[in-house]
Amino acid sequence: MNVLMIGAGMVAQTHVLALRDNRAGARLMGVLGRDETRTTAFCTEASQLLGYDVAPYTDAQTALATKPDMAIIITPPDTRLEYAGALAQAGVPTLMEKPVERTLAAAGEVIKCYAQADVPLGFCFQHRTREAAQTLKRRIDADELGDIVHVDMRVPWWRDQSYYDAPGRGTYARDGGGVMINQAIHTLDLALWLAGPVAKLQAMMLTSPLHRMEAEDIAAALLTFRSGASGSLNATTTAYPGGAESVTLTTTKAHAHLEGDSLRIDWLSGQTETIAPDGGADTGGGADPMAFTHAWHQALLEDFVAAIKDKHAPLAPPAEALHVHAVIDAMERAARTSNMIEVTQ
Repeated sequence: MNVLMIGAGMVAQTHVLALRDNRAGARLMGVLGRDETRTTAFCTEASQLLGYDVAPYTDAQTALATKPDMAIIITPPDTRLEYAGALAQAGVPTLMEKPVERTLAAAGEVIKCYAQADVPLGFCFQHRTREAAQTLKRRIDADELGDIVHVDMRVPWWRDQSYYDAPGRGTYARDGGGVMINQAIHTLDLALWLAGPVAKLQAMMLTSPLHRMEAEDIAAALLTFRSGASGSLNATTTAYPGGAESVTLTTTKAHAHLEGDSLRIDWLSGQTETIAPDGGADTGGGADPMAFTHAWHQALLEDFVAAIKDKHAPLAPPAEALHVHAVIDAMERAARTSNMIEVTQ
């Protein structure tokens, strides 16, 4: 399966490694970028790593004329809608990095493009692929933990000022916001995948003195899930030196703590269970945002290829990606107005 990657930014190397090691027959046939020199250099390095030629492109029509079997979009959010329209019209299944777009409305338009063209679309919420998360999801779906009573989400990450000095980073025009839409979106998605959709929330979002940036580097929320469960969220990029994110579920049968790729379940019966396939692995929470394994992206890639071939939904489908966006949008509105906001999407 020939893959066209659009963008050659920070996460591009992770995707190249995922393509190198994938077991689904996916091959990186080309990279589409805006800067010819940078794109050519990236493709030269990728060719050496992969052991076959990767072609550089700077024109979307030329790249699409090669008829790729699928595309991976890793551009900044402000270009997603532009590429989505072209790819959907060309019938190219697409795996897209988070977030969908900068705003909820734009995200809806991206998803609409693929839905109307009946073209597969999936998203890079790679925390869903972690073994500990998969184990907890299976337990929940099998009703082993009983009803979820409370969900606690924590993202104690760190980014130094040089990270936000990059043009457009942490702005609404390019990124759509700060810590929520760029970092904590992964933990929020994981919690929603485990506990279900959110009905309403209150929130606070602010910029600390630790960073010079337009959007927020601290966010907090109190949530009510549609199931009736309560929730709390605390996310920041000011927690030096940065730690692993966590989702903790209080249920009618147990207390389950998922931190990075480590899971501990304390049953009300008195038993304790620990699942830690790689509990010490980096998760990108410190100064180096790329300090995490490419295996999670590899699992997403293999899942998406299977979804295309077998015509089933990918691990992170459009409707669920849109709901994550809707929760973040509700947080922003709640923070501006100090009101309780309903999440209707």
